[in-house]
Amino acid sequence: MTNARLETGSVAPDFTLLDDTEKSVSLSELRGKRVIIYFYPAAMTPGCTTQACDFRDSLDALQGAGYTVLGISRDEPAKLARFRERDGLTFPLLSDPDHAVHSAYGTWGEKMNYGKKVEGVIRSTFVIDEDGAVEHALYNVKATGHVARIRKLVGLDS
Repeated sequence: MTNARLETGSVAPDFTLLDDTEKSVSLSELRGKRVIIYFYPAAMTPGCTTQACDFRDSLDALQGAGYTVLGISRDEPAKLARFRERDGLTFPLLSDPDHAVHSAYGTWGEKMNYGKKVEGVIRSTFVIDEDGAVEHALYNVKATGHVARIRKLVGLDS
């Protein structure tokens, strides 16, 4: 079963999760900043690596436009630290092992994987404004080319 999805104008559910250094990161602490949160299935897999590296390569432009980028997966902090180190990732990777935050954002549920219905992470990205409201909720995104789409949505590329 898929959880309810967020829509433009929804209040982004607050959360506190451990990052790859086991430091707590809370969405509420980022109020006043624009935030891009992306949910991905698993660290160090091909698609997730492509997506993370695309965010890494666009980070200067996104930060220059006032965005903080957060990646969230079910991986434990130690695996996230290896992922960050291996691929030179320069933004926080957060651990949601019980998928509670995934569920709050509607990114955990039934999906098709190689033609079979399975329960798991629905690759998704959210753009959140300074007041904590969802500006864009993108579900079932593709890893490749996704960051370019986000850049266009937030006005970095025409």
